Formats: sequence, C-alpha cells, structure tokens
Amino acid sequence: MKDIVYFDLETQKGFDEVGGRSPEHFRKLKMSIGVTYSTKDQEYRIFHEGNAHEMVNRLMRADLVVGHNIRAFDYLVLSEYTPLDLDQLPTLDTLVELEKILKHRLSLDAIARATLGNTKTADGLDAIRWWRQGGAEDILKIAEYCCYDVKITRLVHEFGRERGELYYQDRFGQRRTVKVRW
Repeated sequence: MKDIVYFDLETQKGFDEVGGRSPEHFRKLKMSIGVTYSTKDQEYRIFHEGNAHEMVNRLMRADLVVGHNIRAFDYLVLSEYTPLDLDQLPTLDTLVELEKILKHRLSLDAIARATLGNTKTADGLDAIRWWRQGGAEDILKIAEYCCYDVKITRLVHEFGRERGELYYQDRFGQRRTVKVRW
C-alpha cells in the first residue's frame, strides 16, 4: 500500500513579528503544532516544536506528501528543525497544482466549500492567538484546527483523485470546475 501522508502545521508567530514574508524569515515563525495523517497507518499524529524532528522523519518515509501551500510555507517553517532539503520530498502541493491550471491561487477553504460543502474551522491567525494565550485548552484548539485542515486536505485530494475534478467559487461567487490529474 502506498503511504500518502497529509500534512499541515501552525506557527507561533505572525509575519509582522519576524520581519515580513520573505523566505529567509519563515524559519523564525516557529512551529506550534504540526499534524500528519498517514494512509498506511490510517491515523493522525500531532507534533509540537520539541518533536518536530519526528514529524520530519515521518514525512521522509512517505511515498507522497500532500498539503495545501506546503512548498511555499510549511516546508520553509519546518526547515528550522532539519538540515534536510524538504523540497526533495515527493510532494503534491494542491495550491501549486491548481495555480498551474487556473493561473491564480485558491484557498483551501474556497475549494473545500465548493467541493465538499465544508469550511475550515478557523485560520492561522486564530492559531497564533491561541498559542499566545498558552493554556492547555488553547493548545488543544490548535491541534484540533490543524487536524481538521489535514482532514479537509485529504478529502479534497481524494475527491480530485477519484473524480478528476474539483470545484471552487470564483470571485463573483460562481461555482466553477477545475480538472485535476492526481
């Protein structure tokens, strides 16, 4: 069985705290919580900054890593915790693949809403706020949110792989179809 690992992480800081959005600042964002889901193990795993190296090892063993905007965000943040070049991992970045076709970026939420009828439960700024609050319940909120994002990513990927298409709402609120070959 092919081991597809779906992946997402949340950060401790925002871009305004680390000097902006240029790639050299991403490492400074620091991971708060990361989540993987393995099709081989059929389980979610939650990681914190102290065991980020274990998450990297899990990604390294995957036949394919799937995420939304992981090449231009998550891998850059995670590079703080490993000397390995994460861009060498076999990766399907749904944002990148859809942007190649559509010539513009789509949020995971826009795809999930139109394709699955589901929306994300929060956003990255909520996760940063919860991290700052620092209570056990707040950390649990980050983990739940990140797990849900991984689940949405998995469902979007599986839908596209099985049906060869996804749906999204354009900027005028119209439901559109995009063909994918995953």
